[in-house]
Amino acid sequence: MSTDDTFIKQQWQDQEALHRFQLISPLLQTGLDDARRLQLRRTIADENNISVRTLYRYEKAFAEKQFAGLRPADREKHRSQSLPENFEFLLEQAVQLRREVPERSVAQIIYILEAEGLVAPGILKRSTLERHIYRAGYGRNQMQMYKEARNSSSRRFCKPHRMMLVQGDIKYGPKLPIGKNGAKVQTYLSSAIDDHSRYLLSSRFYDNQEESIIEDTFHQTISRYGVFDACYFDNGSQYIAKQIRFSLARLGIRVMHAKPRSGKSKGKIEKFHQVVDDFIRESKLKNIRTLEELNRLWAVYLEEYYHKQKHAGIAEYYESLGAAVPEEGISPLQEWNRDSRPLTFLDAAVVSEAFLHHEQRKVDRGACISFRGKRYETKPSLIGHTVEISYDPAAPEQITVSYQGMELFTAMPVVIGPYCDKSPALPASMQEQTPTTSRFLDALEKRHEQNRRQMADAISFAAYRKEADD
Repeated sequence: MSTDDTFIKQQWQDQEALHRFQLISPLLQTGLDDARRLQLRRTIADENNISVRTLYRYEKAFAEKQFAGLRPADREKHRSQSLPENFEFLLEQAVQLRREVPERSVAQIIYILEAEGLVAPGILKRSTLERHIYRAGYGRNQMQMYKEARNSSSRRFCKPHRMMLVQGDIKYGPKLPIGKNGAKVQTYLSSAIDDHSRYLLSSRFYDNQEESIIEDTFHQTISRYGVFDACYFDNGSQYIAKQIRFSLARLGIRVMHAKPRSGKSKGKIEKFHQVVDDFIRESKLKNIRTLEELNRLWAVYLEEYYHKQKHAGIAEYYESLGAAVPEEGISPLQEWNRDSRPLTFLDAAVVSEAFLHHEQRKVDRGACISFRGKRYETKPSLIGHTVEISYDPAAPEQITVSYQGMELFTAMPVVIGPYCDKSPALPASMQEQTPTTSRFLDALEKRHEQNRRQMADAISFAAYRKEADD
């Protein structure tokens, strides 16, 4: 066999090994129970037209020899007469040394074997050992390819139905003259994208990147499309904040975070950001002056362009399953609408309650509480007590007060009059009111009338007894 033929054969063996590894990669996940692994094995076998027994064989080979065990067997095994008698043993040791530290050079491997007394100095040639290590599947490039394939297979994913997973992220937008005296202000795009269909559930530009924009994004998402199973965030401060995790947990939504430097795991949202970049380039030609106009054009762009364009990621997903993809492709809108999973909507009040912020305040001697620099009136019976207030961060001027054993009520802001008074103004509930009558005198009159009637009855009874005695 010529050198070219040998090289081609080795390439084929490597490609076949990589293909086999990709088949069994889902089965190598940690945390799978036996029932789930069995079901997954059958699914992979059916989708790739192979037997379950074949998958078992691949798994066994991988467990015994890692990547090298997945390479098709070489039918032309014969040992050159120039190799030492124990070369097979030396090769096993060399492979083990490469597996321990994939970056080890062949020269270092030979040095270790010689230093350990396993082979006499000068017997092993670098080129010879390197060729055999490569044939075994442990060449440097092969190890790197194996590592990348495993990382890719473990980090890339796509849920089979809509609303099983929603990804969220923030991206820098264009600067707009919306600051004081027309100063340029940086805008930020907060988005929630369905993992399966790539459909944008909510996406808006904001003039800040605080936690509240994430809450608004997912509040809008759930209000419009219903509840989803889980969401996937990076580790930005907005996404690890307590409030957003608390709000989603109250609705039964699991929160997952990407591992550091795991770019492929957030590939969908990152790919979508390339679409955003295209829009930003076009928007700069419009000389946009307001945030409202920017969001209006962005909504048009999504509805008329992004959601209706064929998506390469959707086609790739179905092709990986062996399913046919129409020549015209599949758009995010089409994939969203044709999904068989029904949407699950929640009562609007339940959703709103989940996204309320909750804080504690102590009621002062004037039966008021302070919140964001303003005073709000509560009830006199709460003076000196600590109450819980709840509010929507999008409308913080409306505050609901709760206290144990008392019905919820809305705290009204204390109105400051146009003139100064020597004494501080009391809350409306504690201010004097002009009466229409004197309840004290009314009570005396009532008591007087009752006494008069009793006296009249007593006189009448006494007169009756006198007549009877006569």
